[in-house]
Amino acid sequence: TDYGRLPRLDRGQISDLVKSFEVEEEKTSRGRYLATLKFRFKPKAVRRLLRDYDIRFAETLSKPVLVLPIYEMAGALALWDDPNPWRDAFSRLEKRDSLVPLVVPLGDILDIADIGAEQAVRGDDARLSAIARRYGAADTLVALASYSTVPSRNLPRVRVNVSRFGPVAQGRTFVDRFTAAPDEEIEALLLRAARSVTIQVEENWKLDNHLRFDREGSLTVAVPITRLEDWIEVKKRLARVAFIRRSDLVYLSRDEARAELRYIGDEEQLTLALAQNDLVLSRGAISWVLKLGVAEGRGAAQPPPVNP
Repeated sequence: TDYGRLPRLDRGQISDLVKSFEVEEEKTSRGRYLATLKFRFKPKAVRRLLRDYDIRFAETLSKPVLVLPIYEMAGALALWDDPNPWRDAFSRLEKRDSLVPLVVPLGDILDIADIGAEQAVRGDDARLSAIARRYGAADTLVALASYSTVPSRNLPRVRVNVSRFGPVAQGRTFVDRFTAAPDEEIEALLLRAARSVTIQVEENWKLDNHLRFDREGSLTVAVPITRLEDWIEVKKRLARVAFIRRSDLVYLSRDEARAELRYIGDEEQLTLALAQNDLVLSRGAISWVLKLGVAEGRGAAQPPPVNP
């Protein structure tokens, strides 16, 4: 919603924000050159630009979210069955950098054993958690697309109901409708709807995690450790959390480290951001406790930090 307030920058101003670039792919012919370029920007300079124009932004990278595309037609639900053009639409989405990486399941025998269409629509917590855990996902997105037609114009239409389940889902559900243009095939309509769903999911995440520079706080946390490497790993993960401005070690023993965290935003946002980096913040009997979490499942590798 703030996109229109971005300033129009000249070439020199844009160059000042660019850290580096590289050629990812290139093609040449006798009279033509095509290339895909990847640009990296200077984080502090971009943050300063956005703050100068009072534009809200988020940096917290979500853990992967597993999407279960369920297609309803004539009262029948399809998830793993073929055809499922709704699942095909998510599989055909172009890859892009996103704060909320979506994962489309393979649809193999393990997936079929984990959960069925009716169980997913019903929000079966145990089965949703099981399949999400196997893919290393934090939450599960159940996206139900119900097919119908516009009677007066005989055009395809889909009603999309999206519900997010999991520890950081915050109970968010949204509904949207998409009607085909006169010459638009159902496959193109579903692809457009899938693209809109991914954008809406990311926008919701941004709203929950935009950086609040008007709020600052500090927290002293106890970090249980069994070896020095545990604290080093915690320190690395803290450095990836956008809400944390500083983390200072104030005490270290064989079984515990104590650190002071200086952060922006509120405690709820901080807890959520830490969880995305497998750090669990909780209230202990005496003080706050910060523990190392463990990433599990297929595709559970720690994602790299993302610059704004």
